Amino acid sequence: MNLNDNQKNEFWENGFITINKVFSESFVDKLCSALESSSVLNEINNIHIKDGGHSLELTIINPIFLQLAKDNNILNLIKPLIGPNIQLQHSKSATKSSKKGEGAFAWHQDFAFFPHTNTDLVAVMVMLDDATPENGCMQMVKGSYKLGLLNHSEEGLFNGRCQEKKLWEDKNNVVNITPKRGGISIHHCLTLHGSPDNISGKPRRGLVFQYRADDAMQLADGIWADTGLLMCGERTETVRCESGVYQLPKSKRYPGHPFGHAWNQEGILAQKRDYYN
Repeated sequence: MNLNDNQKNEFWENGFITINKVFSESFVDKLCSALESSSVLNEINNIHIKDGGHSLELTIINPIFLQLAKDNNILNLIKPLIGPNIQLQHSKSATKSSKKGEGAFAWHQDFAFFPHTNTDLVAVMVMLDDATPENGCMQMVKGSYKLGLLNHSEEGLFNGRCQEKKLWEDKNNVVNITPKRGGISIHHCLTLHGSPDNISGKPRRGLVFQYRADDAMQLADGIWADTGLLMCGERTETVRCESGVYQLPKSKRYPGHPFGHAWNQEGILAQKRDYYN
C-alpha cells in the first residue's frame, strides 16, 4: 500500500489524512485479543507508564504491537512524508472507556511535548473500533501545522494544552477524523488536534505510533524503552536541523530534569540550579 498523489497533496494541505482498510478484520481481532489479554492488562495497569490516559511503551508489552509498528502497510505510507530511514519515537494505547462523559483530550501539538531538531515526525493511529464523533474521535485543525509551534504553557510551565483557543473555536477549520476499524489516521507533529468525551456508551480503542526521521534528534521530554528503534532503512548517523526557535516544555514531570530525560546535556554543577524559581 502506498500514498497516491492526491493523498500526498491532502496531507501537505491539511496536515493529516485518513486511510481505511489498511488492516484486515482478522488481524484487528488479534490486536484486540492481545490488548485485552490478562497479561497485557496486568502490564498496563501495574507496570507500564501512563500519561494522560495513554499507556506508553506498548511495543515491549507484546510482540504483536512491535510487529504492527514495523508493518509495511504503515511504513510504506509514511516514507513519502518523512523519508526512508525511520525510527519509532514512542508507542501507546489510546483507549476511551465505555463510561459516558469521559475521555476528552485537550487541544495540542505533539511536537510541543517532544521537540526535535526537525519536524519530520508523524503520528499514526490504528483504529480497533470505528472512530465517530459520538465515541470521541480525534478532531484536527486544517493546515495548523503551517503555523509552527504554538504556546502550550501557563505561568512559565508546560501543561500540554494549546493556549490558542481561537484556532479550534472556528468550527469551519475543524475536521472530525473518523477512520473505520482497521483504518488509520496520519498527522503531522505540528497539527493541532484534540478529542471530546466518549458519549457512545461503548469503548473506543486505538493504538498510536509516533515515528520520526532518523536524522531528527529529540531535544526534550522522556526517552521511553522503545524510543529510537529503527523501523526501516538505516541509521544515517547525522542530525538535521531546521532553522527556528522552539520553546522547550519545562515541567515537573521528571524530577531533576525540568525539560525531561532527553534534555540531559548538563554537568553536575549545572544540574544544581533551581529552574523553577
